[in-house]
Amino acid sequence: MIATICRKAHFNAAHRLHNPKWSQEKNIAMFGKCNSPNYHGHNFDLEVRIRGEVDPDTGFVMDLAVLGDLIRAEVEERFDHKNLNEDCPEFADLLPTTEYFVKVIYDILKPKLAQGQLLHITLHETQKNSAEYGDW
Repeated sequence: MIATICRKAHFNAAHRLHNPKWSQEKNIAMFGKCNSPNYHGHNFDLEVRIRGEVDPDTGFVMDLAVLGDLIRAEVEERFDHKNLNEDCPEFADLLPTTEYFVKVIYDILKPKLAQGQLLHITLHETQKNSAEYGDW
């Protein structure tokens, strides 16, 4: 039997969208207020979905408490109350857009899963804006 589980998390982080290859005028035109030199913050909502075989002995795809601990250790502690541009090496050469951020989270969590488990991440930057990345 194949099933999908979902665990949600929440964290806060700041960033600035700024492409150093561009002029200040082009950055402002492209990113607007998200280009503020003083950064800006978001209250991120994260959804982590895992699809896989249900273990007949436990009835679990994965223990949700274990998944919660994994998200806390690998994502929340790494990014919560951080400046993505300044504090997080994952963004040293990468714009901290929601699209890239969701892929960064996927790349952190995927190697921690059991073989054959599929992963799908949804990252909500605001109530209106989100990005998704995953195996399906």
